[in-house]
Amino acid sequence: MLDTTPDHNLYIGLMSGTSIDSIDACLVKFTTNNFQLIGHYEHPITAQLKQKILQLCSSGNHEIELMGTLDRQLGLEFARASMQLLQQQNLTASDIAAIGSHGQTIRHRPELASEKNFTLQIGDPNTIAELTNIITVADFRRRDLAAGGQGAPLAPAFHQAAFQHEFKDRVIVNIGGMANITYLPKSGDTSGFDTGPGNVLMDSWIGQQRGEPYDKDGLWAASGQCLPELLIQLLKHPYFQQSNPKSTGRETFNAAWLDTQLSQSQRVKPYQPADVQATLTEFTAISIAQEVRALNTENNVEVYLCGGGAYNPQLVARLKQHLPCNTIASTAALGLAPEWVEAVAFAWLAKQTLHRLPGNLPTVTGAKKALPLGGVYLSGV
Repeated sequence: MLDTTPDHNLYIGLMSGTSIDSIDACLVKFTTNNFQLIGHYEHPITAQLKQKILQLCSSGNHEIELMGTLDRQLGLEFARASMQLLQQQNLTASDIAAIGSHGQTIRHRPELASEKNFTLQIGDPNTIAELTNIITVADFRRRDLAAGGQGAPLAPAFHQAAFQHEFKDRVIVNIGGMANITYLPKSGDTSGFDTGPGNVLMDSWIGQQRGEPYDKDGLWAASGQCLPELLIQLLKHPYFQQSNPKSTGRETFNAAWLDTQLSQSQRVKPYQPADVQATLTEFTAISIAQEVRALNTENNVEVYLCGGGAYNPQLVARLKQHLPCNTIASTAALGLAPEWVEAVAFAWLAKQTLHRLPGNLPTVTGAKKALPLGGVYLSGV
């Protein structure tokens, strides 16, 4: 073990997800059977930096050059987020056992043939370790993929550790850029997978049409009407017929794909933009709800939402409409606010790795075995 001192139990988790809206940094204290969120900080991602990241999410010219420079630049931003959090909490590097950094996903292709499939996150952990002088654990997903898994989703292992209940069946729904669910039965194996798009298409459409980063409170969607013919067309995507394990990303659900769906419509007049937004919100809600129903759980299974989508009242209302037999709340009811769940998860994954404990769930990712994830980048002496 790299860290065995029982009082050295403070970790930082860093998360920048598919939505690319900020770097979430969390300071977490772990005890034997529990955790406590001590502090958090939301580090901004500039519009210019977000555009560079989006550029790398699809094929283009000079990819290696852009990736190399952006890898370093994001490493600097992750380090700055960590140092700002330390300053906020009046702590020093010596107080922290390790940083767990998810990095920024720029390509996720688990569906390719074996030994050609890959997942790639950038945000140089060498830079983070050097600037913060804190052990940094990163590149979690590729180890699971090397063991035959999808490399995602990884949060279900943390959901199991943090939210499983001895007498109640629970489902954790993470609605970030993509959405994923974790089924936590009171007995039996945990399962989980990506259900499809979360906020990514909604954010992309409102950005394109109104220049806004997201649909605040779902008000624009609420002003429109769902378009049944477009919704049916979107739900025909072959991803929804794939069996588990499965995971997805911007490679599959993106603005170009949406434009293709709209252009293929036989409608004489163009759709009203607000109606498209309403339909995309319904698309996300139905693609989540149908997977929750397919779990064949008891009607009273508890559903808890996390990620940015938990703060979209229109999306939550549509989920409740499609899951009338389930109680639906946010993970705040379990003691952890929705926006910090994933960053805390990567702090937990760093702890697991340093203690040589598994960070993946083979029942979720499809890996051949449970194993510690990621590479460890030591701090300076």
